[in-house]
Amino acid sequence: MSSCPEPPLRSPSVTGPSQHDSALVVFAQAALSAIADPERAAGMQAYMKTEMPFYGVQKAGRAPILHDLIRRFPPSDRAAYESTVLDLWNLPHREEKYLALGVARRFTTFVTPVSLPLYRRLIVEGAWWDLVDEVATHLICDLVIGYPAEVWPVIDTWIDSEDMWLRRSAIICQVGAKERTDPERLFGYCAQRAFEQEFFIRKAIGWALRQHARIDPTSVARFVTGHREELSGLSYREATKHIGHLVA
Repeated sequence: MSSCPEPPLRSPSVTGPSQHDSALVVFAQAALSAIADPERAAGMQAYMKTEMPFYGVQKAGRAPILHDLIRRFPPSDRAAYESTVLDLWNLPHREEKYLALGVARRFTTFVTPVSLPLYRRLIVEGAWWDLVDEVATHLICDLVIGYPAEVWPVIDTWIDSEDMWLRRSAIICQVGAKERTDPERLFGYCAQRAFEQEFFIRKAIGWALRQHARIDPTSVARFVTGHREELSGLSYREATKHIGHLVA
């Protein structure tokens, strides 16, 4: 996990919208507009602390739209998968980006190392916890579990990235990995960024350690005890939430 230069971001291929793409966009926007709730949209926007517009459609309302999108517009190959994800992602509303991430996750055939530059783009452009965490804890998690030899060397560069959201993604990408967690990388990443004052990094460290404590509480207790001076109070509290009896 030595520091090495971050690879350049490869831009996913972008072509002009096809008839399929246009129909996809029209369908998604019409479906969301039909159940839009302006009052709820204002609250969702305020909660996310963003200027990005919302339709005001919460997860339960988006679920049937996502189901129909997947049924009506299945990508025929990886290029079509990328195009479908980006066509939704590039739309202006938050819920359209949520649909893009739902599509990206659902078509598991294309969740392979070839799609890693696409997921990196979603993290860098998403640049807020709701979008970034969805990519990191699902798509990136699936890749590090399924293709460790190919994917970990890339993630090892993210932990030193100038982009805070890539650093956060490296730390939390094993949340949910359970017994398939790579503990050396988890503890190494947390130790490497323990000095940071950035809230989202400190919170990420605590979250990642707390989740791993469900599987291996003794190792997490040993780590936080050995790094008590380096870890922020927030990281320590989050990490020990369920293992206080082991570190008292």
